[in-house]
Amino acid sequence: MTYTYNYSSPLGEILLAANDNSLTGLWFCGAKYFAAGLEDEREEKLTPAIKETLRWLDEYFSGSEPGFMPPVELFGSDFRRRVWTKLMDIPYGETVTYGELVKRLGVKSAQAVGGAVGHNPISIVVPCHRVLGADGSLTGYAGGVDKKARLLELERKHGK
Repeated sequence: MTYTYNYSSPLGEILLAANDNSLTGLWFCGAKYFAAGLEDEREEKLTPAIKETLRWLDEYFSGSEPGFMPPVELFGSDFRRRVWTKLMDIPYGETVTYGELVKRLGVKSAQAVGGAVGHNPISIVVPCHRVLGADGSLTGYAGGVDKKARLLELERKHGK
């Protein structure tokens, strides 16, 4: 069963999705790929994973680096899961370019990496907003480039 919950963030409404054990989705409402892969049959419920994610989001949006990670389960191809896992290695308040990410992954296709980053199903927690264009530009973000800029500003303002 899939469970959902709506969260009101300072940047707009966010939909959370979880199974019995882990967070499986987090999307800004209206984002590109919004609720992609989310089952039609679902129930609104505050599961332990959703509660933990709400606590994480409250800390994050208050300007603090959360000192914990909610349980997440990433569904996608092996390649996409590998990219998404590598995103979680980017420290709070820091950024990398797509080119750097390609090198860290040891792959050749920047386009494939970009596609995986763009289809990240757990926004913010899996920090795809920390990936920039080669020139440092705020290229692409499924939630909107304006939200990407605000997330990065929040982290820079309150970073280490």
